[in-house]
Amino acid sequence: MRETGVETPLDFRPGRVPRPALWLGLGGLIPFAALAAAAHLAPSPWDFRALAFQAGYGASILSFMGGCRWGFAAAEVDEEGASWWRMGVAVAPALLAWVSLMASPAAGALVCALGLLALFAADVSLTRAGGAPAWWPALRLPLTVGAVLGLLVGAAAGDDVFSASALLDSGLAAL
Repeated sequence: MRETGVETPLDFRPGRVPRPALWLGLGGLIPFAALAAAAHLAPSPWDFRALAFQAGYGASILSFMGGCRWGFAAAEVDEEGASWWRMGVAVAPALLAWVSLMASPAAGALVCALGLLALFAADVSLTRAGGAPAWWPALRLPLTVGAVLGLLVGAAAGDDVFSASALLDSGLAAL
């Protein structure tokens, strides 16, 4: 996709999304839901492990979404090269995901949820500029909502989800 300078109208109808992308994306929501449920329902220590696994999965997906952005940016490369901004936005999710892994599982899940929301907003902007397929927001909207809800429900199982000291104790203070 080449950015055209002309605003592309957004289409949020799921019927426009290629079937493989839609079904594989929806399948990717299963771990978010299953691990959120396990974080609340499993006996100790499996409840904590489920939350840790979910935070790790959230970091993987956030990093993967950055890779999608990298692919869109790389497709733009010509004699002038891709812009620092586009490549930087593509790298930022992986760095944020890495930082989230240094936090407690509940805090890490929240960081990933915020990262996915921010990246969705950036993806809508990219699509409007013609840098992503017109169907991209229609795929990203339900997947972002599902992933963020799963991460928030899972994070709510953590005892330290709203504790500033837990963030500091988790290793972020060492940075």
